[in-house]
Amino acid sequence: MPQEIPKAYEPQEIEARWAKTWFDEKLFRAESSHPGEPFSIALPPPNVTGTIHIGHLLEHTQIDMLVRWRRMTGRRTLWLPGMDHAGIATQFVVERKLAEQGIRRQDLGREEFERRVWQWKTESGGAIKEQMIRLGASCDWTRERFTLEPALYRAVLEAFLRLYREGLIYRGRYMVNWCPRCQTAISDLEVAHAERPGKLWHLRYPIVGSDKFLVVATTRPETMLGDTAVAVHPEDERYQHLVGKQVMLPLMNREIPVIADTYVDREFGTGVVKITPAHDPNDFEVGKRHNLPEIDVMTNDGHMNEAAGKYAGLDRFAARALVVADLEALSLVEKIEDITHAVGVCDRCKSEVEPRISTQWFMKMKPLAEPAKEAVLGAAIEVVPENQRTILLQWLENIRDWCISRQLWWGHRIPVWHCAKCKEMVPATDSRVEIVEGHARAASVPTKCPKCGGGELTQDSDVLDTWFSSALWPFSTLGWPDDTEDLRTFYPTSLLISGYDILFFWDARMIMMGLHLSGARGEKASASSGAEQEPPVRDRVPFRRLYLHSLVRTAEGAKMSKTKGTGIDPLQLTQQYGTDALRYMLASMAAPGTDIILSEDRILGARAFANKIWNAARFLYMNLEKAEANGLTLEELAAPEIRAKAPYPVPGEGALGHRWIFSRISAVAGQVNDALEHFRFHEAAQTVYQFFWGDFCDWYIELVKPQLTATDRDVSLPAWRNIFAALDAALRLLHPVMPFLTEELWHRLPQPVGAQSIALDRFPEPRKEWADAAADEGMTALQEIIVAARNLRAEMKLDQKRKVAADFSTGNPALRKLVEANLEPLLRLAVLSELKTSSGHLDSTGAAVRSTAQFDLRIAYGDTIDKPAEIARLTKEIDRLTKDIASKQARLADETFLSRAPAKVVDDLRSTLAERQLELKKLQDRLQQLQ
Repeated sequence: MPQEIPKAYEPQEIEARWAKTWFDEKLFRAESSHPGEPFSIALPPPNVTGTIHIGHLLEHTQIDMLVRWRRMTGRRTLWLPGMDHAGIATQFVVERKLAEQGIRRQDLGREEFERRVWQWKTESGGAIKEQMIRLGASCDWTRERFTLEPALYRAVLEAFLRLYREGLIYRGRYMVNWCPRCQTAISDLEVAHAERPGKLWHLRYPIVGSDKFLVVATTRPETMLGDTAVAVHPEDERYQHLVGKQVMLPLMNREIPVIADTYVDREFGTGVVKITPAHDPNDFEVGKRHNLPEIDVMTNDGHMNEAAGKYAGLDRFAARALVVADLEALSLVEKIEDITHAVGVCDRCKSEVEPRISTQWFMKMKPLAEPAKEAVLGAAIEVVPENQRTILLQWLENIRDWCISRQLWWGHRIPVWHCAKCKEMVPATDSRVEIVEGHARAASVPTKCPKCGGGELTQDSDVLDTWFSSALWPFSTLGWPDDTEDLRTFYPTSLLISGYDILFFWDARMIMMGLHLSGARGEKASASSGAEQEPPVRDRVPFRRLYLHSLVRTAEGAKMSKTKGTGIDPLQLTQQYGTDALRYMLASMAAPGTDIILSEDRILGARAFANKIWNAARFLYMNLEKAEANGLTLEELAAPEIRAKAPYPVPGEGALGHRWIFSRISAVAGQVNDALEHFRFHEAAQTVYQFFWGDFCDWYIELVKPQLTATDRDVSLPAWRNIFAALDAALRLLHPVMPFLTEELWHRLPQPVGAQSIALDRFPEPRKEWADAAADEGMTALQEIIVAARNLRAEMKLDQKRKVAADFSTGNPALRKLVEANLEPLLRLAVLSELKTSSGHLDSTGAAVRSTAQFDLRIAYGDTIDKPAEIARLTKEIDRLTKDIASKQARLADETFLSRAPAKVVDDLRSTLAERQLELKKLQDRLQQLQ
């Protein structure tokens, strides 16, 4: 085993080496036949077009912490990775590359375009996988999945056909959200709402046979070209006499009726609204009730079509400007208001979405939402944090049907064929797939219409929404619909971790699909009778626990955004500071329900922690040379069987420190286990930080230093054995948070033959035999005395290395006995030449005194300071602080300042003032003591 540890900690070299080793050796392969209770989690599949962003790194850090911890506790652990084909995003990327060559996908045709996308996927897709491997994600890469691979294609076919036969999937002409840039329908969840400045145009519609007008208001004047009515409230007395009459639609010279409908809010605007059934969801419903024509005036790419008359061919926004100009020329614009309103935009390309009537495929969600709601209410699925559970239940309560079709060429094609003769829809007969040119296709292609016998059948051109296949992810990746060993072992998965921003996109849909589909496997999955006995709800949920993590924000609290220039590349940060440091920083701030404010100071602090760990181990190995000179060997001090028998009794002074550190290891193990069990990642990270930096480095190592170099073998041997056992436990506690650094240092210790990784070692657990309340209490008392002495020395501005005498007094005989029994470490760590103990109160005359409820500690001024110089210095400092305090008090008394300054500025000023006043009081007390 190598003993020498390089002086400089170089995370880049260490991390790249171990990342490659873990992947090459398939270290994290999960065997379904292994003993131990299963623990499984499916990676939220990133887009095949994607690269790691800071949100991924937070999510992957939290998952990896839990996976490594569960694996180390003996669970049969599977972290199943994979990629999503990302229909819209991938097609967008490939079309953009083709456009650079002057090629449109329509020029290539569907099959050739699909071939080009697969070629791009092979060459450029999946970069995020390489990044995840480099960042140490402990996935089982032998089980990697892709949503368009044959096995998952078959699962999608099975799910679609079963839902279609049950009447839960249907096709119809309804209002959808249409993205002109992506040229496809998108779901409600894929529409983001952005506040934008706009205008509200009040337009005059002439009443036929009259010189009067009805005034309507709209934010989209170009859609008026498709108006088929104007509506008023049936109880609005102003307009009751006009119901049934006609108005002339301006510019189109088309008469349209005045109708009465309770949808109209008579208190809003003029109480008259234009009805455009093909371009507004509310108008669509009104149109259905009144049998109004539906006139679509736009093309798929957001231009006006032939139905728009002379405006045909214009971009929608150019048409808007011309329509308004023409109306103004006809004196048909009553007024124009400047407004700010919420505009729906495509979540991917940010283009303004058009509500538009279209023939699409939909899924009925109410029948699926009810069982999902019962599963959450019945605790079959635990949702953390609690407020997200409430949000999920509210969404399930108010769910709408899901538009599942997309007008794309890349994705899972709808497995339904249309008869050219009678328009009958003929689904694939089963979910078998065949491989054509290396890719999956439906094998059971119908050749004859069952209704009319016609043989001219054409497959539906649409593909399924990417989220449809993602909704099957927890069970399709394990082999569903077949009854596989993986499915029996690892489903339901134990946990899902995802961002709360995809709670409805993905998490909720997985719950609904899992409950409805996963219970039927093998032959049962293909049965349409539904007569088989379904497993209980707890065995059908896709995951037993759902943890929704926070978002990472900038130092100013804004959401990370590449377009706004506030995005941070985590790979750049890991290259600069190390992956372990960045992981620790994210974990330490990941309190449930709170977003993470990212700043360089926090990352630097995490990097300093990594350096501290490295230097602590290096210190031990450097000093080991002295032990080896005394005849001790590393195997004798740190072999696994030696570490397993710790702690070892150490004779004489200093025994307390050894008892205490193992008591702390036991307590910390319990705290970290509990924190990880309940998703308190910040608490787990901070607990191991405080233990390693504070307990192990700052106290334990300092306490036992003389014992490690002692010539008495009876002292040095057990001390070395204890410190290596403690280091080993500390590394195992740290491993889930900082895997690379701990792996490197773990391998510096002697390990059993065949031991591969710290990741396969045991995670520390609380041990009753190590718990030592007396040692905890005694060490706490010694620490308090040493800290009091150090604070006194700092206040007296003493040279850090200069030893001075001190007096100690306590009325507690046990405390006095403790001090006398541990005098050597106490004097050494407090930098004292002697410590006189007594039981009486210590006088502060001519000395600095620190008093607590348990003891007094005094250091006489004597020769320790230049008394006149110190008085002069204190007087000058008190004068400066007095003026500073007066200035801040004056600002806070200024009403003009208070009314204009931001609240944060005022709060910071008050906080600073309080700190200055406290500092002044200390200086005044010290000056009084000196005088």
